[in-house]
Amino acid sequence: MNFELEKNWRETVEKVSEHFGESLDMQSILFMIGVQELNKGFQKLSKDKKVDVMHIAVCSVLEPAGYYEFLGRDEDGWPHYENIKKLPNLNDKEQDSMMKEAIIEYFQQNS
Repeated sequence: MNFELEKNWRETVEKVSEHFGESLDMQSILFMIGVQELNKGFQKLSKDKKVDVMHIAVCSVLEPAGYYEFLGRDEDGWPHYENIKKLPNLNDKEQDSMMKEAIIEYFQQNS
């Protein structure tokens, strides 16, 4: 277990959770990142649009690692990314660690 990663993850979750008054999990944090990157304020989203928001978040946090490249926004203001580097074949634990590292870095760069 990477104790430094887990310590940094707990600190990030605590910091982000403070703004919402409850403890957030990774999926909630990713959704929040996606909403922030979408930059459209509060709006009711369909289930499909919520999945799209999660995709925006994943692309956004993995962009600095070179997996995605921001292409721009469409006429409705939705950001679009291109996968430019193949994502590694990871087991669940490794994928979880990769996303934690990417989310930590996202908040370090955007704070």
